[in-house]
Amino acid sequence: MTLVLVTGASSGLGYGAAKALADSGHDVVIHLRTPSRQAGARDRRWAGVISGDLSQLDEVQSVAAQAASYGRFDAVIHNAGTMRLPEAITVNTVAPYLLTALMPRPGRLVYLSSSMHRGGSTDLRRVTAATGSYSDTKLWVTTLASTVAERWPGTASHAVDPGWVPTRMGGAGAPDDLVAGHQTQVWLATGDDVEPPTGGYWHHRRLEEPHPASQDPRFQAQLVDALQTLTDVPLN
Repeated sequence: MTLVLVTGASSGLGYGAAKALADSGHDVVIHLRTPSRQAGARDRRWAGVISGDLSQLDEVQSVAAQAASYGRFDAVIHNAGTMRLPEAITVNTVAPYLLTALMPRPGRLVYLSSSMHRGGSTDLRRVTAATGSYSDTKLWVTTLASTVAERWPGTASHAVDPGWVPTRMGGAGAPDDLVAGHQTQVWLATGDDVEPPTGGYWHHRRLEEPHPASQDPRFQAQLVDALQTLTDVPLN
């Protein structure tokens, strides 16, 4: 049995991953932006529910504190995301960074990326100026996943491209497979046959090549410096 935190679990990929994990017998803590508005918060399948708006830095810190009350997670799935700007910079990149830096190190980390990360910018002035695009945020969080894989040898860290799937964000006409999208998250969080065991970029359980910058040690260090400057929280 594994203790897993899934952020952004009110619907779509996050809910699918959380439900699949719980149905497989794992203890699942879900994060919701506003649980009072979500019937899923009352679902008895969950080991716990935490809440907070990941577009607000003070609430991200509250989410980290709530999560820490459960102790060390075996896995954390950073699934929450948005395409709305400028909120996407905080939700998609800064919040995963802060939660990673503030919470006890889990055994596994899974970060939600996108194929659109390949069009992202390496101009990190866009982080602090809050002018980054959605593609930028996904390049940055993909780089964060690779950075953690390099810096924390005791923690497996991966990025996932779930595909263009029919969620509220993706739209009803999205052509990709919603189930396959969340199944890869579940597999990376709990599977015994993940190879390589850390540092992968995955699409439907297939290893793919990410943007080269995400694996560049110099860019990784620059990203961490920018995020540390923005949040005043180091990634140790």
